[in-house]
Amino acid sequence: MTLAAAVGTAPQGFLSPTGVEIAFLLVGLVTFGAAVVTVTTRQLVHAALWLVVALGGLAVEYLLLTAEFIAWVQVLIYVGSVIVLLLFGLMLTRAPIGRSPDADSGNRWVALAVAVAAAAALVWVVVDAFRTTWIDLDGAPAGSTDVTGASLFQHWVLPFEALSVLLLAALVGAIVLSRRAKAGTPGDTEGGR
Repeated sequence: MTLAAAVGTAPQGFLSPTGVEIAFLLVGLVTFGAAVVTVTTRQLVHAALWLVVALGGLAVEYLLLTAEFIAWVQVLIYVGSVIVLLLFGLMLTRAPIGRSPDADSGNRWVALAVAVAAAAALVWVVVDAFRTTWIDLDGAPAGSTDVTGASLFQHWVLPFEALSVLLLAALVGAIVLSRRAKAGTPGDTEGGR
Protein backbone atom coordinates (compact mmCIF):
# COMPACT_ATOMS: atom_id res chain seq x y z
CA MET A 1 0.00 0.00 0.00
CA THR A 2 1.40 3.38 -0.99
CA LEU A 3 1.58 6.45 1.19
CA ALA A 4 -0.95 8.32 -0.97
CA ALA A 5 -3.46 5.47 -0.63
CA ALA A 6 -2.89 5.29 3.12
CA VAL A 7 -3.47 9.02 3.58
CA GLY A 8 -6.42 9.03 1.18
CA THR A 9 -5.21 11.76 -1.18
CA ALA A 10 -4.16 11.47 -4.76
CA PRO A 11 -0.62 12.62 -5.54
CA GLN A 12 -0.26 15.81 -7.57
CA GLY A 13 1.70 14.83 -10.65
CA PHE A 14 2.39 15.70 -14.23
CA LEU A 15 -0.85 14.22 -15.56
CA SER A 16 -3.10 16.07 -13.10
CA PRO A 17 -2.70 19.76 -13.95
CA THR A 18 -3.86 22.54 -11.68
CA GLY A 19 -6.09 25.43 -12.70
CA VAL A 20 -3.09 27.72 -13.06
CA GLU A 21 -1.40 25.27 -15.42
CA ILE A 22 -4.55 24.99 -17.55
CA ALA A 23 -4.89 28.79 -17.64
CA PHE A 24 -1.20 29.07 -18.56
CA LEU A 25 -1.72 26.67 -21.48
CA LEU A 26 -4.86 28.43 -22.73
CA VAL A 27 -3.32 31.91 -22.50
CA GLY A 28 -0.22 30.55 -24.24
CA LEU A 29 -2.33 29.23 -27.12
CA VAL A 30 -4.12 32.59 -27.48
CA THR A 31 -0.78 34.42 -27.36
CA PHE A 32 0.72 32.09 -29.97
CA GLY A 33 -2.33 32.56 -32.21
CA ALA A 34 -2.10 36.35 -31.90
CA ALA A 35 1.61 36.23 -32.75
CA VAL A 36 0.91 34.13 -35.85
CA VAL A 37 -1.82 36.55 -36.98
CA THR A 38 0.58 39.45 -36.33
CA VAL A 39 3.12 38.17 -38.82
CA THR A 40 0.66 36.84 -41.39
CA THR A 41 -1.83 39.68 -41.75
CA ARG A 42 -1.45 42.04 -44.69
CA GLN A 43 -2.82 45.09 -42.88
CA LEU A 44 -0.20 46.97 -40.89
CA VAL A 45 -2.54 48.50 -38.35
CA HIS A 46 -4.16 45.13 -37.69
CA ALA A 47 -0.71 43.63 -37.23
CA ALA A 48 0.09 46.28 -34.60
CA LEU A 49 -3.17 45.60 -32.77
CA TRP A 50 -2.61 41.83 -32.81
CA LEU A 51 0.86 42.53 -31.44
CA VAL A 52 -0.85 44.24 -28.49
CA VAL A 53 -2.81 41.02 -27.87
CA ALA A 54 0.36 38.90 -28.08
CA LEU A 55 2.32 41.14 -25.72
CA GLY A 56 -0.64 41.35 -23.34
CA GLY A 57 -0.81 37.56 -23.33
CA LEU A 58 2.84 37.44 -22.33
CA ALA A 59 2.07 39.78 -19.43
CA VAL A 60 -0.70 37.43 -18.29
CA GLU A 61 1.74 34.50 -18.52
CA TYR A 62 4.16 36.40 -16.27
CA LEU A 63 1.34 37.00 -13.78
CA LEU A 64 0.53 33.28 -13.79
CA LEU A 65 4.21 32.58 -13.07
CA THR A 66 3.98 34.96 -10.06
CA ALA A 67 6.39 37.44 -11.61
CA GLU A 68 4.17 40.47 -11.06
CA PHE A 69 6.89 43.07 -11.50
CA ILE A 70 7.93 41.65 -14.88
CA ALA A 71 4.26 41.48 -15.93
CA TRP A 72 3.65 45.15 -15.21
CA VAL A 73 6.91 46.17 -16.86
CA GLN A 74 5.74 44.19 -19.91
CA VAL A 75 2.46 46.10 -19.93
CA LEU A 76 4.01 49.53 -19.35
CA ILE A 77 7.00 49.28 -21.65
CA TYR A 78 5.96 46.99 -24.47
CA VAL A 79 2.19 47.30 -24.64
CA GLY A 80 2.19 50.93 -23.59
CA SER A 81 5.30 52.49 -25.10
CA VAL A 82 6.52 50.31 -27.95
CA ILE A 83 3.08 49.81 -29.52
CA VAL A 84 2.27 53.52 -29.23
CA LEU A 85 5.62 54.29 -30.86
CA LEU A 86 4.86 51.77 -33.61
CA LEU A 87 1.43 53.28 -34.26
CA PHE A 88 2.89 56.80 -34.32
CA GLY A 89 5.47 55.61 -36.83
CA LEU A 90 2.72 54.12 -39.00
CA MET A 91 0.73 57.35 -38.84
CA LEU A 92 3.68 59.64 -39.51
CA THR A 93 4.88 57.68 -42.53
CA ARG A 94 1.36 57.56 -43.92
CA ALA A 95 1.38 53.79 -44.12
CA PRO A 96 -1.65 52.39 -45.93
CA ILE A 97 -4.51 51.50 -43.61
CA GLY A 98 -5.96 48.76 -45.83
CA ARG A 99 -4.30 45.80 -47.48
CA SER A 100 -0.72 46.32 -48.60
CA PRO A 101 0.06 44.03 -51.54
CA ASP A 102 3.49 45.63 -51.96
CA ALA A 103 4.41 44.51 -48.42
CA ASP A 104 4.47 40.87 -49.53
CA SER A 105 7.68 39.85 -51.28
CA GLY A 106 6.52 36.41 -52.36
CA ASN A 107 9.24 34.60 -50.40
CA ARG A 108 6.87 33.12 -47.84
CA TRP A 109 8.33 29.60 -48.00
CA VAL A 110 11.88 30.84 -47.55
CA ALA A 111 10.77 33.03 -44.65
CA LEU A 112 8.90 30.10 -43.10
CA ALA A 113 11.97 27.85 -43.41
CA VAL A 114 14.19 30.51 -41.81
CA ALA A 115 11.64 31.06 -39.01
CA VAL A 116 11.40 27.34 -38.25
CA ALA A 117 15.19 26.98 -38.27
CA ALA A 118 15.59 30.02 -35.99
CA ALA A 119 12.91 28.71 -33.60
CA ALA A 120 14.57 25.27 -33.48
CA ALA A 121 17.96 26.87 -32.80
CA LEU A 122 16.50 29.04 -30.01
CA VAL A 123 14.76 26.10 -28.38
CA TRP A 124 17.93 24.03 -28.56
CA VAL A 125 20.05 26.84 -27.06
CA VAL A 126 17.59 27.46 -24.20
CA VAL A 127 17.22 23.75 -23.39
CA ASP A 128 20.98 23.27 -23.53
CA ALA A 129 21.66 26.35 -21.40
CA PHE A 130 19.22 25.44 -18.62
CA ARG A 131 19.62 21.66 -18.61
CA THR A 132 21.63 21.60 -15.38
CA THR A 133 20.23 24.76 -13.78
CA TRP A 134 18.78 24.43 -10.30
CA ILE A 135 16.32 26.89 -8.83
CA ASP A 136 17.16 28.13 -5.34
CA LEU A 137 13.86 27.88 -3.48
CA ASP A 138 15.32 29.26 -0.26
CA GLY A 139 16.39 32.60 -1.79
CA ALA A 140 14.28 35.51 -2.98
CA PRO A 141 11.60 34.63 -5.56
CA ALA A 142 12.87 34.84 -9.14
CA GLY A 143 10.23 37.37 -10.21
CA SER A 144 10.61 39.67 -7.23
CA THR A 145 11.69 43.27 -7.65
CA ASP A 146 14.85 42.68 -5.62
CA VAL A 147 16.22 39.94 -7.87
CA THR A 148 14.94 41.54 -11.08
CA GLY A 149 16.33 44.97 -10.21
CA ALA A 150 19.72 43.56 -9.30
CA SER A 151 19.90 41.60 -12.57
CA LEU A 152 18.58 44.50 -14.64
CA PHE A 153 20.96 47.12 -13.30
CA GLN A 154 24.00 44.85 -13.21
CA HIS A 155 23.79 43.08 -16.55
CA TRP A 156 21.10 44.58 -18.81
CA VAL A 157 21.41 48.36 -18.50
CA LEU A 158 23.40 48.82 -21.72
CA PRO A 159 21.06 46.73 -23.95
CA PHE A 160 18.00 48.55 -22.61
CA GLU A 161 19.58 51.95 -23.20
CA ALA A 162 20.66 50.89 -26.71
CA LEU A 163 17.09 49.79 -27.42
CA SER A 164 15.71 53.13 -26.25
CA VAL A 165 18.14 55.01 -28.50
CA LEU A 166 17.19 52.73 -31.42
CA LEU A 167 13.47 53.38 -30.87
CA LEU A 168 14.10 57.12 -30.63
CA ALA A 169 16.08 57.00 -33.89
CA ALA A 170 13.21 55.12 -35.55
CA LEU A 171 10.71 57.76 -34.45
CA VAL A 172 12.94 60.62 -35.61
CA GLY A 173 13.48 58.80 -38.93
CA ALA A 174 9.72 58.45 -39.39
CA ILE A 175 9.27 62.17 -38.77
CA VAL A 176 12.06 63.05 -41.24
CA LEU A 177 10.58 60.77 -43.90
CA SER A 178 7.11 62.26 -43.48
CA ARG A 179 8.50 65.82 -43.67
CA ARG A 180 10.51 64.97 -46.80
CA ALA A 181 7.40 63.50 -48.45
CA LYS A 182 5.43 66.66 -47.64
CA ALA A 183 8.20 68.91 -48.97
CA GLY A 184 8.26 67.02 -52.28
CA THR A 185 4.61 67.72 -53.10
CA PRO A 186 3.82 70.53 -55.56
CA GLY A 187 2.79 73.85 -54.06
CA ASP A 188 4.83 73.41 -50.88
CA THR A 189 8.07 74.85 -52.27
CA GLU A 190 9.17 78.44 -51.83
CA GLY A 191 8.81 79.26 -55.53
CA GLY A 192 5.31 77.84 -55.78
CA ARG A 193 3.77 80.32 -53.34
